[in-house]
Amino acid sequence: MNSKSNSNTIVNLVTIIMLLLPSYSMATVLPDFVPLVEAAAPAVVNISTEREVSQRQRQNNSFDFPGGEQLPELFRYFFEHQFPGQSPDNQPRRALPQSLGSGFIVSQDGYILTNQHVVKEADKIVVLLNDRRQMLAELIGIDESSDLALLKIDAQDLPFLQLADSSQLRVGEWVLAIGSPFGFDYSVTAGIVSAKGRSLDSEQYVPFIQTDVAINPGNSGGPLFNLAGEVVGINSQIYTRSGGFMGLSFAIPSNTAKVVMEQLRDSGVVKRGWLGVRIQEVNRDLAESFALDKASGVLVAEVMVDSPAEAAGIEVGDIITHFNDVEVQLSSRLPHLVGAVPPNQKAVVELVRDGKKLQLDVTIGLLPQQEQLAAADSRDDEPGLYSERLGLRVVVLDEEVRQQWRTRYGVMIKTVGDGVAAQLGLRPGDVITRLGGHTIETPEQFIKLVEQLPVARPIAMHIIREGISSFVAFRLR
Repeated sequence: MNSKSNSNTIVNLVTIIMLLLPSYSMATVLPDFVPLVEAAAPAVVNISTEREVSQRQRQNNSFDFPGGEQLPELFRYFFEHQFPGQSPDNQPRRALPQSLGSGFIVSQDGYILTNQHVVKEADKIVVLLNDRRQMLAELIGIDESSDLALLKIDAQDLPFLQLADSSQLRVGEWVLAIGSPFGFDYSVTAGIVSAKGRSLDSEQYVPFIQTDVAINPGNSGGPLFNLAGEVVGINSQIYTRSGGFMGLSFAIPSNTAKVVMEQLRDSGVVKRGWLGVRIQEVNRDLAESFALDKASGVLVAEVMVDSPAEAAGIEVGDIITHFNDVEVQLSSRLPHLVGAVPPNQKAVVELVRDGKKLQLDVTIGLLPQQEQLAAADSRDDEPGLYSERLGLRVVVLDEEVRQQWRTRYGVMIKTVGDGVAAQLGLRPGDVITRLGGHTIETPEQFIKLVEQLPVARPIAMHIIREGISSFVAFRLR
């Protein structure tokens, strides 16, 4: 064999090796999920519910057949007359299954964790075990704030799953879900953690785990596993415009679920910590107006009367930077931290006030039921005072509104003309409580402060609108 043949042979061998390397590399990187699934699947359950409804309710609402709300009237009529259990009168009847979801066993004596929206308003909850047994479940308790529910079936020596420490979960880590998407029970999907600590409007007290695991209707309440086979989350929500998976799914962290589960098991209700402040993000203009180096932390927009925050000395305009030594960069982070602290327990709040760092001890209270706040209505018999610099008229704050919104001070906007106030989106009925770091007591004081405001510098104004507090920043020319 000549040197040219040797050279060609070597080139061919190198080419073959290079072609094989990606496959070999991929095989060594991708995890083997088979042992995990075989060990965990027996503890995952399918959940369906039934609800008593009347014929009249049935006529007023979409038909109970899955997907029936999307059926044309003619086909709904066909199904209504073909399926048993229908009644022409107004007597109660047993509906077809109202929802299909997932859950998992958390103790050998039959406690099951799932989403509250899976079993909400159910008259009958049916659990399908991995061995195909069907059992009726008792609802121990639900927690709407975390979208969790605890069930109990009458059984012993069941396979169960352990809740891991979700704080150890890392972005980019492999995770796996088992559930019943679209009713296909014990389906397995896998992906990675794409983000942590996500805040969604529906659940303010849950720092969601975001993944790209394929989650669809029916996966709700099912477990999310790490590669050790431990439960790190409970699949709860998807982000979709089509009704199906679009690459974003959200799971309740196991640490949150563990606290909720223990309280539901012990007392049937969940108690959360309460600080008693309304907060908002710190944007660049607000940061500059409060003499901060960067837009970070949580701005206290309101301190509620007789709240733990008021007792601890927290004030409107304070910037909360840390809670129990945990840095708070976004406003969505603070409710997660406060809600996890048991009522009557001490906590440490670090904040910035007038450019100075302070540390306050606060005794966390019990989160009360959300109150419905009445909308404000300015009094017609009060002419008020007009500010040309801002383009608004203010009046004395009505005592009834003051008590409803739990504020000790402020003036109410009666009219808004052209100018800065209109550009800020201020409305009649809004209450101004602070301006440029000063507490507003009377219309006369407010007008005087406005006249003294500097030009071309950011100025912070605190307002209350229909019970909701916020700061706005503006500049005068």
